[in-house]
Amino acid sequence: MERTAVNPVTWSVDLGFNQGELVSGHTRTLYISGQTAMSPDGKPQHEGDIAAQLTLSIDNLEAVLDEAGMSLADLVRLNVYTTDVDLLFRHYGVLAARLGAAAVAPATTMVGVTRLAIPGQLVELEGTAVA
Repeated sequence: MERTAVNPVTWSVDLGFNQGELVSGHTRTLYISGQTAMSPDGKPQHEGDIAAQLTLSIDNLEAVLDEAGMSLADLVRLNVYTTDVDLLFRHYGVLAARLGAAAVAPATTMVGVTRLAIPGQLVELEGTAVA
């Protein structure tokens, strides 16, 4: 698989994401449903604590990747949904550090929403990975 960052402007690279990711030669694509701060038995965790929710959401995203024989390094697209964009930005370093450690800067979109499907959840991560 070959990945090429597509950045007609470069400001996004400083924030940890590429404007686009051109992928060729891959054999598998994984579309990952939104991952939130849920326990393995489906119970919401860390109500009101966006930093802890973000950490568990990333853990859950990585669990799906791992189950498919992939890792964060294979992530080419990441959608971030949150009920409070300003609050999430204060804790975004949690996500940026995990992506940085994997040496990946997927094309990313952050969207503020009025609520997520599970009451009490403040952040949800949805992704696409290729290998």
